[in-house]
Amino acid sequence: MTNSSPGGSQHYAHIVVGAGIIGLSTAFKLVDLGADPSSVAVIDPAPVSGASFVAGGMLAPVAEVQYKQEPLYPLMVASKNLYDDLLQRLGEKTSLSTGHRTESTFVVGADRADARHLTELTEHQHGHGMEVQRLPLRQARKAEWGLSPQLSGVVEIPGDHQVNPRMYCAALLDALRNMGVAILGERVDSIEDGAVATDAATHTADMVYLCNGLGAGQVKGWYEGEKSPLKLRPVRGDMLRLRVPEGMEPPVGRVIRGFVEDRPVYIIPRTDGTIAVGATSREDARRGPAVDGVYTLLRDAIRIVPGIQECEFIEAITGERPGTPDDLPYLGKIGEKLVISTGYFRHGILLSALGATVGAALGMGQPVHTLEPEIDLASCAPLRHA
Repeated sequence: MTNSSPGGSQHYAHIVVGAGIIGLSTAFKLVDLGADPSSVAVIDPAPVSGASFVAGGMLAPVAEVQYKQEPLYPLMVASKNLYDDLLQRLGEKTSLSTGHRTESTFVVGADRADARHLTELTEHQHGHGMEVQRLPLRQARKAEWGLSPQLSGVVEIPGDHQVNPRMYCAALLDALRNMGVAILGERVDSIEDGAVATDAATHTADMVYLCNGLGAGQVKGWYEGEKSPLKLRPVRGDMLRLRVPEGMEPPVGRVIRGFVEDRPVYIIPRTDGTIAVGATSREDARRGPAVDGVYTLLRDAIRIVPGIQECEFIEAITGERPGTPDDLPYLGKIGEKLVISTGYFRHGILLSALGATVGAALGMGQPVHTLEPEIDLASCAPLRHA
């Protein structure tokens, strides 16, 4: 149960720092594993306002593979395998939609060089046992009439799906509130031996979960020395949101990912009638949408799906993903009272199921039996770059 003191401080069995998709999923999984909901608190001054608010939301362990990031592959596959059960359990606790869609993903190439890139990527995916199949353009355009007839190649990935991150996080928040989990709108300054100091009070916990993305690098107290051992960097990405006009047939009915002159682009139709177009990846000083990024995304999306230009422009937004030196997350237990779960780079939505499952199990002192394939979590050790 939750205990209150006159100064506003409270004691919980579990305190989750961060109300993005990692923190919310971790709190949900704690209750799923048997934690008393009234003994769980999530602390964040602005829930779902960081990278999760801007993310694409693709559950795409196959399409997301990149050369020289092979250690990420089993993590992505294992997390995707956890999602169906997580979505089902979430649906039992909230009536809100997650925007989950299960149409297969098409990956396309714009010109001959892009077609070659697509072929090489497909060979790489096949080499790692992933399901990808080449489609004739004519067949692909029967399924997706909005595709340009000038495309040079198409492959289909049956198992790559999507959620709408804003809707998904709203559903998680609603479920947690329905179950009785406390959501505290405070800013965490430090964590030390289960004491969580915020701008409003100092709360105590049997176990603390540091899940607040880039902000985790600013939380003091839990480590020795002046600098945080978490080497997090902001990897910014521009995202566009469009609306399909009333009465117009959507130009796409599934996720379309593409290469245009070797530049990646994706087009994501949502269940709410909007379309997301993304995403750039840059490490520069521009905190807002980059002009070159917005221009390139629109140009490349229209080249792949010309009907995009008939849509209404809603917004251009920029997210800051928490990257690590090796692009693997920080996921593990530190001492007796702290679990670290951050640094998910470009894959926070996809890897949230893995992060929540592992993080909650570590905090509850329970073994993780549900990872397939089995994962050696030593590669994700939070102090490996200290």
